[in-house]
Amino acid sequence: MNYRRDGIVLGLATGVFGAAFGVLAATAQLSLAKAMAMSLFVFTGASQFAAVSVAAVGGSPVSALGGALLLAARNGIYGLALSDRLRRYRWPLRLVAAQLVIDETTAMAVAQHDPDDSRRAFWVTGVAVFLCWNVGTAAGVMVGTHLADPSALGLDAAFPAGFVALLAPHLRRAPGRAAAAAGGILALCGLPLLPSGAPILLAALGVLAGVGVMRRGSGSATTEMSMEPQSS
Repeated sequence: MNYRRDGIVLGLATGVFGAAFGVLAATAQLSLAKAMAMSLFVFTGASQFAAVSVAAVGGSPVSALGGALLLAARNGIYGLALSDRLRRYRWPLRLVAAQLVIDETTAMAVAQHDPDDSRRAFWVTGVAVFLCWNVGTAAGVMVGTHLADPSALGLDAAFPAGFVALLAPHLRRAPGRAAAAAGGILALCGLPLLPSGAPILLAALGVLAGVGVMRRGSGSATTEMSMEPQSS
């Protein structure tokens, strides 16, 4: 089955990002135990990178936690999308599955048309990504602690670069451009006024501009349809 191969490949690729996180964690003076605790129990790369990046530049714990929670909120939406596929399991196994609800497992699961294949794809991808992410984290921390200047490798830019690649397609549509522009303006305005890490939280309000543009577009389309002559 292709989903087995693809899930393992995703896991290996995620392990590289895990190593980048480990190096960044070492740069932020996190011990191996603390970095591994984050990867084992938080297990969502975007939130981990956000929290450690804020901590590395001296940001407050509130800013670090706020940014991490904001980025992790999307996993709740993923859980709703996967609820029908995972409902058949008893609650202990569903708790394990909840820990594996991330971008990669959701994408692999919803890409399968057969319900059984969807569940298998979820587990194969989840286990592969979880193992590779944690192995990568451990390796990254151990390497990072022996480097004179880990930040010189530029690995801290790996995950943000990946997010830019994911966000780029959304800029083709008006709501995405509106949200990006509003968020950028809010972040720039907040930089001289707010503590480190807080501007990114403020930038999240830019999504409201995107929602407004989307609603106006939907309203215009509805109005046009209502004005069309009805055939008898």
